[in-house]
Amino acid sequence: MKIFSKEQLAQIDKQTRYLEPISEIDLMERASAGLTDWICKHYSVTTRVAVFVGSGNNGGDALAVARLLASAGFSICVYLPELGARRSEASLINLERIRMETDITLVELSEAADFPELYDFDLVLDGLYGAGLNRPLTGFACSVIDFINHSGVEVVAIDLPSGLQCDENLANSGSIIQATFTLTLGFPKLALFFGENEPYFGKWEIVPFGLSEKAIGEVQTNYQLLAFDQAAKILKKRKLFAHKGSYGHGLLLSGSKGKIGAAQLAARGALRAGAGLITVYLPQSAAAMLQIALPEVMSIFDPDEDCITSLPDLKKISAIAAGPGIGTAKQTQTIIRELIEKVTVPLVLDADALNILSENPGWIKLLPAETILTPHPVEFDRLSGLVSKTEEERFRIAEQFAASYGIILILKGAFTRIIFPNGNVFFNSTGNPGMATAGSGDVLTGILLGLLCQGYTPREAALLGVFLHGLSADLRVKSTSEESLLSSEIADYLGNAFSVLKCS
Repeated sequence: MKIFSKEQLAQIDKQTRYLEPISEIDLMERASAGLTDWICKHYSVTTRVAVFVGSGNNGGDALAVARLLASAGFSICVYLPELGARRSEASLINLERIRMETDITLVELSEAADFPELYDFDLVLDGLYGAGLNRPLTGFACSVIDFINHSGVEVVAIDLPSGLQCDENLANSGSIIQATFTLTLGFPKLALFFGENEPYFGKWEIVPFGLSEKAIGEVQTNYQLLAFDQAAKILKKRKLFAHKGSYGHGLLLSGSKGKIGAAQLAARGALRAGAGLITVYLPQSAAAMLQIALPEVMSIFDPDEDCITSLPDLKKISAIAAGPGIGTAKQTQTIIRELIEKVTVPLVLDADALNILSENPGWIKLLPAETILTPHPVEFDRLSGLVSKTEEERFRIAEQFAASYGIILILKGAFTRIIFPNGNVFFNSTGNPGMATAGSGDVLTGILLGLLCQGYTPREAALLGVFLHGLSADLRVKSTSEESLLSSEIADYLGNAFSVLKCS
């Protein structure tokens, strides 16, 4: 699913009206019907609703929803703050419809003394600004928003919480609605993918309202939400006469003294992802431990007892992953440099391999094109040499980083971002907070290795691997809890994830 800017959304809206054709007020009615249906499904008809209405089309949506809710039997009161802008034509039409067709009370607010006692209400509907805002709010608008936020009443925001901008919130300084739910119209907005905005949007859902598929297809965007249909298209079907050699031989450089578990988790992920053969190269001290835990894995041992100090033979290897638990010893750093210079197959670098790159930033430019890096936020800050104040700021830096070095960057976290060097970005739709646990990233590294072994391109492996990683965790928590999720379980539920994806 595409993620559009506010200008692109306005273009799609306008083109839909032209192509269908449909009037602006009738398209607004269609959107408002979708919003009303959602509210009716989630709230009892006894709910008392205070509707705060701005002067633009977001306010027009709110007025239409107020009228439709009143028709459904809800108790409604509409508040019209004086926000210093002319009311849009569609908003004026819906205001007149309320006056003509309902007995809804309309209350104008021009100063703080006019504010109502919201304890008489169960729900506030925020229709003040929505996604069209391009600046932080000031003045009376902030007073209205602060009043709503301090009321303690549950808030449903139409499209976006008022005060939150659709595309750019690096310089937010004004007040922003703190919604319980955000009903985003048509498409997700970019602002919904950054953790610092969660206190404002709460939980969000997309409310479709029949925008033209032709209009949507004509508008190009670099941003998408990675969903089931896209991931399912990537999945390759296995051939009847295939053998283990058909699905590649992966090499995993992983483990050091005290960190052998990382090698086990990554290798487990690679096997569960479908690799034909996996060889783990690790220190001598891990010999018995790995072979007992994963008898399906082949092992080669470094001459050193505690860390990796040399490279094995790279011939007949289909793909390589390095980093989980390898430590940052000087000898190991030298081996990572040697690997980068010698590798001729797809490469994944994670964990300590990223820490080594951070200590040797000049090596980053040596990475082969489309090398996959999988940092969590702190690892990425070290890689980039910049400490970001917000997720959005880190995301903007990450886009530039991927483009500058020609690599694929998987920036882990909620809505893990898969950032390609050509500027395309996918926000993952699977996963849950239970994945914030030790070893989860090691499993992802293994999954990526397993997919690359089978002939998936780095781009395909990055998209499918991240999606399956999150889906597996989602399937597991259905029968346990986010708090108790183990990384080994994410690996073990990959079979279920593949099955669900094949059936989608």
